[in-house]
Amino acid sequence: MNTTTTDTAAATVEAATTRQERLDHGLEVLRGIDGDAGTDVLASLADVSPELAHQVAAWGFGEIYARPVLPPRDRQLVTLGMLTALGGCEPQLRVHVNASLNVGLTPEEIVEALLHSAVYCGFPRALNATLAARQVFAERGLLPVAPAA
Repeated sequence: MNTTTTDTAAATVEAATTRQERLDHGLEVLRGIDGDAGTDVLASLADVSPELAHQVAAWGFGEIYARPVLPPRDRQLVTLGMLTALGGCEPQLRVHVNASLNVGLTPEEIVEALLHSAVYCGFPRALNATLAARQVFAERGLLPVAPAA
């Protein structure tokens, strides 16, 4: 084996180790925020795009969600707003409403954030997001949500 082949093989092993470590770290962060719901989403991709599942965990959670500047509850508020603004993301919204509850947001805070989003992205998207949240609240026995003062 020549030096170039040895160097390439060593770099490949290091990249694979780093890739696996990033995945493991991302899965740990994901489980801490989403519990089984997040890993269920990744598992649903196994037979169609395991690479997308890897990137969601390793990069999305292992790199971005794990950054220290914003705490998880703030990241979830941002995520709820972004998914609401995008529209058509109700399955992901349900996962992130669950995650928001897991990291300490209350149903009232979630509803308020979705109401606030109507100003910027319109009533149809805020309504769809609120109905997705309602489904999660119902599943978790959190209805009715107390009205804001």
